[in-house]
Amino acid sequence: MFLHGTSSVNNSGHLEIGGLDTTKLAATYGTPLYVYDIELVRQKARAFMDPFQQNGIQAQVAYAGKAFCTVGILQVIAQEGLSLDVVSGGELYTALKAGFPVERIHFHGNNKSYQEIEMALQAGIGHFIVDNYLEIHMLKEATRRLGTKTKVLLRLAPGVEAHTHEYISTGKEDSKFGFDLESGAATEAMELLHGDQYIELTGVHYHIGSQIFDMEAFYVATEKVWRMLADWREQAGFHLQVLNVGGGFGIRYTEEDTPLSIQEYVEHVIQAVKNNAENFGFNLPEIWIEPGRAIVGDAGTTLYTVGAQKQIPNVRNYLSVDGGMSDNIRLPLYQAKYEAAIANSMNEEADTLVSIAGKHCESGDMLAWDVQLPNPQVGDILAIPCTGAYCYSMASNYNHITKSAVVFVENSEAKVVVQRQTYEDLVRLDNEYLPNLHVEKGNRESRVS
Repeated sequence: MFLHGTSSVNNSGHLEIGGLDTTKLAATYGTPLYVYDIELVRQKARAFMDPFQQNGIQAQVAYAGKAFCTVGILQVIAQEGLSLDVVSGGELYTALKAGFPVERIHFHGNNKSYQEIEMALQAGIGHFIVDNYLEIHMLKEATRRLGTKTKVLLRLAPGVEAHTHEYISTGKEDSKFGFDLESGAATEAMELLHGDQYIELTGVHYHIGSQIFDMEAFYVATEKVWRMLADWREQAGFHLQVLNVGGGFGIRYTEEDTPLSIQEYVEHVIQAVKNNAENFGFNLPEIWIEPGRAIVGDAGTTLYTVGAQKQIPNVRNYLSVDGGMSDNIRLPLYQAKYEAAIANSMNEEADTLVSIAGKHCESGDMLAWDVQLPNPQVGDILAIPCTGAYCYSMASNYNHITKSAVVFVENSEAKVVVQRQTYEDLVRLDNEYLPNLHVEKGNRESRVS
C-alpha cells in the first residue's frame, strides 16, 4: 500500500497515521472508522495556494465541500484561508455552523430552491454560481424583495469532455449543469444579468469533469470560453473580473493512476488563463479554482475489522469486513479502484489474493477486487487509503447499518469530529403508525388492541 502524508509503519509493524497506531485507533473508536490526516489536508491546501501567491496572482482556492463536508473539516479549511463551494442549504448551514467566513462562500447547484437562495442572501455569501434561467428569475425576485445586492458567476457548459468516467463528466454540452455555448443560452443569460441593479455579474465558471490527469481538454475548454468572453465584450461591454475554472484535479488511488502534482495543475491553470487573456486582449482576471478530492482524498483512510472468508477454488477468495457500500459506494457507483493493507501486519509478505466484500445484502457490495494481502485473519484491521473524498459524504444507512465515526489525527493526537451513529439514531425520526400493535407470546398473529 502506498503511504500518504504522515502515514508510516512503526516498530510493531503497524500502520501509523498522524503519529498514532491505527490498530489502537480501531480499538478505541471502533470500526469502520474514517481517519483523516489533518497535516496532509493542510499541506494540500497550501500547495494549491502557493503558486498563485508566488506569481502575484489574485486568486481564490475554493474547497469543494461536496467531497467531505463536516463542521470540523470546514474549520480547518477556513483556518488555511481557503474559500468554500457549497451546493445545498445543508452544506451552507454546516458552513455557518462552522463559523466559515460568509464572504468566501460560493453557492453552486443546478436546482437551488427559493428558500436556499433566500437563506444564502440573508447570510451574505460572497457569490452565487448561477446555473439556469429559473435561478436568475428567483435571484432577481429575492434580491429586490430583501433589498439585498449580490454577486454572481454564470456557470457555462463549454461542450468539452474530460477523459474521465461518464457519470462524473460535467462540462460537455449534454449536461444538466450550466448554460451551453453553442445554442446561445450563455449569451442570453449574460444579457439578463449584465447591468442589473441588484445582481453584479462578475464573471463565469466552468468545470469539465473529475479525476482529471490530462489537462488537454482543459486548454480546449478555456479557449472556447475566452472566445465567447471576447464576443461579450464587443456586444455588451462586459468586463470580466473573475474566471472560475472549476476543479476535478486527480489523485492517486492505485499505481495505475498518474496524476500531476498540485503545483503542475495550478501552473497549467495559470498558463492557460494568461495565454488567453493576452491573446484576446484582456487584463488578467482573478482566478478561482475548486479542488475537493485533491485536498481531502488521500488524507482519508478507512479502517475495518476482518470477518468471514469465502474461498471458491480456482475462482475467488472473498474477504468480508464490517462495512461496505454504506460507508464507501464508489466502487459500485464509479467502478473505483483501491489499494488495501492489513494495518497490523504491514511488514509481512502480501501473498494472498483476495477481493474485499462488504456486509450488505447486495452482490455488488464490494470495496476492492483482487488485492494482495498478507494472509488475513479474523479480527485483523484492514486499511483502505484514499477514502477521504466522496465516502463519508455519500454514506447511507442501507440495511440500517449505522454510519461510521470520523476521527481527525494531527500531531499524535486524535479527536472524534463525527460521532458514530447508534441504533437509537436510526429510528430517532421515525413515528409509529400502529402505536398499540403488539404480538402475543406464542402467537404469530398480531392484533391491534
